[in-house]
Amino acid sequence: MKATGIVRRIDDLGRVVVPKEIRRTLRIREGDPLEIFTDREGEIILKKYSPIGELGQFAKQYADSLNQTTGHIVAITDKDQFIAASGPTKKDLMTKSISHELEEVINERESIVAAKEDKNYVKIMNDDEGEFTYQVIYPIISEGDAIGSVILLTKDSKIKFGDLETKLAGTAAAFLGRQMEQ
Repeated sequence: MKATGIVRRIDDLGRVVVPKEIRRTLRIREGDPLEIFTDREGEIILKKYSPIGELGQFAKQYADSLNQTTGHIVAITDKDQFIAASGPTKKDLMTKSISHELEEVINERESIVAAKEDKNYVKIMNDDEGEFTYQVIYPIISEGDAIGSVILLTKDSKIKFGDLETKLAGTAAAFLGRQMEQ
């Protein structure tokens, strides 16, 4: 565990203020849910809650199936990080944070189909070096909230994404959103 050097007192209602610097670093915003754990040493652990993270294994299987069917790289995210990926760049994506640009696309509930040279092309992670030539991004909506995205990617410059890939990503996003509602 990393020491921050910040000490906070509990108020009379049992509340503790999480310092702004930590909230900014961990991308915790007002209204975000946090899970509370304790360990055997008596420590209290706060973890940002990811509703779609509960579907981790299921999302991985869905990504694998979509990858096998299409041959494209498939990634599934929550609003902070990649939670499932399939294809040759799987290890490069897993557990990495998504970019602020992608977070905005999710929050705005936009679907994107873009080539690398298009102005609406979205960097999907902060250290994205533009290795993907085409992308489809579709937001996952559950109970009216944007909670993540389904992304199809390719590095093959001969492949151009269109209606088929958009519909596949949209179907996957709608299915995962419905699974969250059950």
